[in-house]
Amino acid sequence: MANQLNSGTLDTLKPNDTLLLQARKVANGKIQLEVAESIQVSDRPMNVLGMLNKSDDRFKSNARRTWITAEPTDASELFNVSFGMDAGWYMGESKAGTQVELLDLNILNPVINDMRCRILITETIEPTDWQAENVERAAKRKGAEGEFITHDSNYIFSNTTLVLTNEDTKSMHTFLKPDSVAMQTGDNTTASVASVLNTATTAEIDL
Repeated sequence: MANQLNSGTLDTLKPNDTLLLQARKVANGKIQLEVAESIQVSDRPMNVLGMLNKSDDRFKSNARRTWITAEPTDASELFNVSFGMDAGWYMGESKAGTQVELLDLNILNPVINDMRCRILITETIEPTDWQAENVERAAKRKGAEGEFITHDSNYIFSNTTLVLTNEDTKSMHTFLKPDSVAMQTGDNTTASVASVLNTATTAEIDL
């Protein structure tokens, strides 16, 4: 197996395929790699709401993402791809609207030492500091602007990590059983909002 630039796209990503989308330069001379995977767990119930609203961007089933920070020289060696000054870096814009240096990769099913890079999902009711301060953005919902999905009346936070494995990852994910009634947004939120916010600190996400 070898890593091949421009071998895949988000639009053509098949279930259980992974895509190393791009790199961007961050602080201290490091780079941040963005990885996406179309995760399909066959024994989970199919989301009929999403099927009936597939033409609505708010219900679009996007691939899961994760970001990992690396030293350019180490990433170049492990992926056998240049992340040095001679690579095709260009100035782009981050989601926050700041100017950043980007490098498009689009490597389908990237590998390190012949092991596939895979995304694992871990759902939890214990937020990180950033999640606790940004519940509206971070907690799991029914669609982009839908009701909050809860577990035992607690918000669910869905985290992703990147691992190396050639095994089937279906049993490696951790999903929490949702409550039968979703939590309303806005003024109808329950007391669990306060319990989450009480754990918040002033820490910010490191981008």
